[in-house]
Amino acid sequence: MATRQKSARVQSVKVHSAKVKTALKSSRAEVKSENEVKSESKAQAKPNGAMQPAKGKLGVMIPGMGAVATTFVAGVEAIRKGLAKPIGSLTQMGTVRLGKRTEGRSPKIKEFVPLAGLDDLVFTGWDIFEDDMYEAASNAGVLEQKLLDQLKPFLSSVTPRAAVFDHNYVKKIDGPNVKKGKTKMDLAEQLRDDIRDFRKTSGASRVVTMWCGSTESYIAATAAHQSVKAFERALRENDEMIAPSMIYAYASLMEGIPFANGAPNLTVDLPVMRELSRQNDAPICGKDFKTGQTLMKTILAPGFKARMIGLNGWFSTNILGNRDGEVLDDPGSFKTKEESKLSVLEHILQPDLYPELYGDMYHKVRINYYPPRGDNKEGWDNIDIFGWLGYPMQIKVDFLCRDSILAAPIVLDLVLFLDLAQRCSELKSLGIQEWLSFYFKSPMTAPGLYPEHDLFIQLMKLKNTLRHLKGEELITHLGLEYYD
Repeated sequence: MATRQKSARVQSVKVHSAKVKTALKSSRAEVKSENEVKSESKAQAKPNGAMQPAKGKLGVMIPGMGAVATTFVAGVEAIRKGLAKPIGSLTQMGTVRLGKRTEGRSPKIKEFVPLAGLDDLVFTGWDIFEDDMYEAASNAGVLEQKLLDQLKPFLSSVTPRAAVFDHNYVKKIDGPNVKKGKTKMDLAEQLRDDIRDFRKTSGASRVVTMWCGSTESYIAATAAHQSVKAFERALRENDEMIAPSMIYAYASLMEGIPFANGAPNLTVDLPVMRELSRQNDAPICGKDFKTGQTLMKTILAPGFKARMIGLNGWFSTNILGNRDGEVLDDPGSFKTKEESKLSVLEHILQPDLYPELYGDMYHKVRINYYPPRGDNKEGWDNIDIFGWLGYPMQIKVDFLCRDSILAAPIVLDLVLFLDLAQRCSELKSLGIQEWLSFYFKSPMTAPGLYPEHDLFIQLMKLKNTLRHLKGEELITHLGLEYYD
């Protein structure tokens, strides 16, 4: 009897095993069929608009050849020489998933879309100091002198053009290498001459301008900023509300050159610049590179909101000793930076939608100039949160970061993506490139549209834009199709 029962059980196991194998074969066949369909779909995918190839040299023009600019340029040259890796650069190291998770298609971004190669980049810049990039990088003290010495022949060849500068907008620094002109329009024309000269002497077929200069004193938009006609009249009349960064932006956009603003200045966040950008197919984006403390906020705050964790207060303070810290020691420049840094939490946490969680939060930001720290900024955050039944908790963050090390790969990515945008028929005429919000503390958006600050949503927006341009399926992470 026991033997017959054991035999029956073995028989049952064999039958069950056979059914499982049959089911697995069927499942594999379905997956294979799905993948074949996907492959066919991929082969039939049509790009949305034409994307021109990245032919020839790409020129990078940088107003402000300080710590960020020299760290960026020296870093690119070190990578080209095989001395370092492009850590932190999405364009160089990042991938983009295509199709379903089961397909295993995740090419590198630089292989998926036609980005310029690092070997094609050529550089110039403007600065109020006369130091070449080797001297400026040595003075900045961000990179080790041993590395800079290996790059000296190249860095020494990048010398600054005379800058447009107004001491009323940046009160804490001054320098001798400054353009002279009867009017601000004269200065704009001199910048346009510089752009044309760089194109000719470098052989660059395309150019991008990256503002890496100082934070200017806070101003609000006026009538002079509302149209091209009004702005040009203000330039000729030396209107005091036209800041140097705006003159660089005007000159670049008039020459059909994309412009990114790495500081919190008003610069291109104006009707006149949006008009010029669309008129001349010169993409714009900004403002204020998202590096240290604000980067942490755009990582942590989405987590609090996702889990419905309340926030009573967030106190942030920084110490830094580079030129940026010196400039921000002026109350006018600090107010410009403060406006940029304070807006992040409100937009992420949406206190109007969640008043019980975030309606009474207190947010304070301090920045202190401390010369001994140099470029190695330290940011302290005290975060008072509350959870289930209102019980309080605290989080302390002490971020000892290297400001220019975090900013340099942002500059690289923006150069390459803005160049891509101008070569793409669907993007170049839009003006504002909101899909590049990922890189900024204060992303630019269409008038009346609130900015998206959540770092993870920003990354999804960026990658979905690339998928869209190539005619690939957008990723929503819904995932229900895996369980049909």
